Amino acid sequence: MAGIGFELRKILSKDSYTSTMRAYLYAGLISSGPWVLSIISVMLIGVLSLGAVLPETLIGQFLVTVTYLMATSLILTGGLQLFFTRFVSDRLFEKRLDLILPNLVGILLLVTIVSGLLAICVLGLLFDQPFSYRLLVMANFVVLCNLWLVIIFLSGMKAYNRILGVMFLGYSLMVASAYLLRFLNIDGLLLGLLIGHSSLLFIFLFDILREYPAERLVAFDFLKRRQVFVSLLLTGLCYNLGIWIDKFIFWFNPSTSEAVIGPLRASILYDLPIFLAYLSIIPGMAVFLVRIETDFAEWYERVYEAIRGGETLQHIGWLKEQMILAIRQGLMEICKVQGLTLVLLFLLAPQLLSWLGISLYYLPLFYIDVIGVSIQVVFMALLNVFFYLDKRAIVLELCVLFVLANGALTLFSQMLGPTFFGYGFTLSLLLCVLLGLYRLNEALDDLEYETFMFSR
Repeated sequence: MAGIGFELRKILSKDSYTSTMRAYLYAGLISSGPWVLSIISVMLIGVLSLGAVLPETLIGQFLVTVTYLMATSLILTGGLQLFFTRFVSDRLFEKRLDLILPNLVGILLLVTIVSGLLAICVLGLLFDQPFSYRLLVMANFVVLCNLWLVIIFLSGMKAYNRILGVMFLGYSLMVASAYLLRFLNIDGLLLGLLIGHSSLLFIFLFDILREYPAERLVAFDFLKRRQVFVSLLLTGLCYNLGIWIDKFIFWFNPSTSEAVIGPLRASILYDLPIFLAYLSIIPGMAVFLVRIETDFAEWYERVYEAIRGGETLQHIGWLKEQMILAIRQGLMEICKVQGLTLVLLFLLAPQLLSWLGISLYYLPLFYIDVIGVSIQVVFMALLNVFFYLDKRAIVLELCVLFVLANGALTLFSQMLGPTFFGYGFTLSLLLCVLLGLYRLNEALDDLEYETFMFSR
């Protein structure tokens, strides 16, 4: 994420209210990215299709299909995103820019083949829908799997006005295409989704081609034994599985879900509040990116520059104290901003749900979900700090705990009844954050010892 950090520092160096607002706006949009913007766009497509796509159950089928596409593509590529990010970071550190583009093409080729074959098997064996539906689902799945990998390069591309413009263009094109093609019913909506995400993928690929020129087209250096970090592959898988496992449990429990299309099920009771709650993380994500990628990252760099430069232990200790202070201030600011967002949503939730035409019976679940996603922002900030400190074992430990705790507590909450729905997700994140803070305190206490011992 260093590229974003450098750009944000440049914006904040102007030391004005306008530059500060601009930095937070950039950070919010870049950090939230297609994840949150996709939710908004897909919901907008559903709203615009009312009355035009008949029967209206087809709109529900489209929304559920998109949800499964997002979930499965993120779970499948989660490990590869972290793994390939590390590969790219190492090559940037070595100034081997010529290796980046060929290996990107290589991993995209590998992901295309694997995701395509997986989609063909699943859609062929488990779905009896028309061929056009299955073909569009497969195409969307492959494009999304590739898009998540390309997104990691956004941090290294400093043309943020262009990035934001491309995102706006891509999602506007998605909504417009779905609107114009809605006469084709669910196929038209899926085709609009495909057009929007494909435009993002190919425009970003074009920008990467310009940013990282190379003599070779395809390479698979990232598969060499010394470049493979199994812990990162498992971490990415567990983190994304942890986010979605409670949803899958509700989806495939017959008492909390219903069949929608083919083998795909949805939980009307559980899905709506959690997806609305995720829109509340934009302020916290903006603060997370600005504080962690500017204040903390800057002091982190200074600490290790001092170590490599042979500075005195006293000076290194002072820099470490400033880095720890930056971590504390960053986490506190995230808590303050997300806490304020939480209070506002608690106050405005009844009016918000009424305005959206959603029953107020959803309020208790919405409240607990908003708390859960707010804690998730702190969890993500902790994981980011551990990645900077190269504490991969701790990150993997936390992500495994997230999967196990979310799965177990969600099952337990279903046994207790509807009053406790959502508590599994929220309590599992609280456990992870508490353990993460404890592990962070240990890691910072042993920082000098481990740094000098491992550098020998």
